Amino acid sequence: MKRASATVLASLFLLAYAWQIKADDWPSRPIKLIVPFAAGGTADLLGRVFAQVLSESLGKQVYVENRGGAGGMTASAQVARMEPDGYTLLVSGIAPHVIAPALSRKPEYDPVRQFTHIAYWGGPPIVWVVHPSLGVNNLDQLLTRIRATGEPLSYGSPGVGTQGHLVAAYLARKLELPLAHVAYKGANPAMFDLIGGHIKLASVTWTTALAHIQAGAVVPIAVTAKRRLTGFPNVPTFAELGYPDLVATVWFSLSGPPGLPRNITQRLNHEVLRAIDLPEVRAKFEQEGIEAERMDAATFARFIEEE
Repeated sequence: MKRASATVLASLFLLAYAWQIKADDWPSRPIKLIVPFAAGGTADLLGRVFAQVLSESLGKQVYVENRGGAGGMTASAQVARMEPDGYTLLVSGIAPHVIAPALSRKPEYDPVRQFTHIAYWGGPPIVWVVHPSLGVNNLDQLLTRIRATGEPLSYGSPGVGTQGHLVAAYLARKLELPLAHVAYKGANPAMFDLIGGHIKLASVTWTTALAHIQAGAVVPIAVTAKRRLTGFPNVPTFAELGYPDLVATVWFSLSGPPGLPRNITQRLNHEVLRAIDLPEVRAKFEQEGIEAERMDAATFARFIEEE
């Protein structure tokens, strides 16, 4: 028995030593950053911003791979089972690591214990946007139109359990609105269907809708920001329209598989914090309505647990 125990302990020691050697040599090859949503949404945008910055600071390419599905849970579950070698990372966030697991009857992973949470990025508010053919320009007109049709109005969101879904579901329940949810594998597909007139309303991130708002392809109704956004003084907040509970940020972040070596976690956190202070990144965040916040890895891990 003693010999067996000694053998097991020796094996564990050698395994830990081998991981440490690999961690000390990190990164020695390209790093995959998995975005758990379709291309074109906020998760994708932030993933590509930080992939570029990290590629430059780490000296190895960080490339994005999109794997949409189940409100971000599909790809997140895959990352939770991967080796913690620092070469597969995940764009995490409030949807796949707070909301979706809480709503799922049988979540495929523990959003706290089955990941190494590395760094908080930040995120934009949710905006309600409508197709111009609906003929409405503000929330009161939209509510009147919804109630007058007699049939449920279809609205799109980035997926079940995303904040876009929950904001619309909250208002539908509070105001007894006949809304029919259409879940997409990301905000961008929802916007494409909205622009095409297949749905008339979308509840998505400001980042995803911004270019289409600027082009006049969709009409913004209200945002879940604390205050009106810079450059868009005519777009009201839900709070000022009488819904103070609808102040929310769709935050995103960087995470990895459980057991990621501490030196890799700390290096990545340091590089993210450095990136947030870069003038070009700050300008991009302001343009896209993204609010960032600096957190070390330990603080961010506690933040997710509290969420």
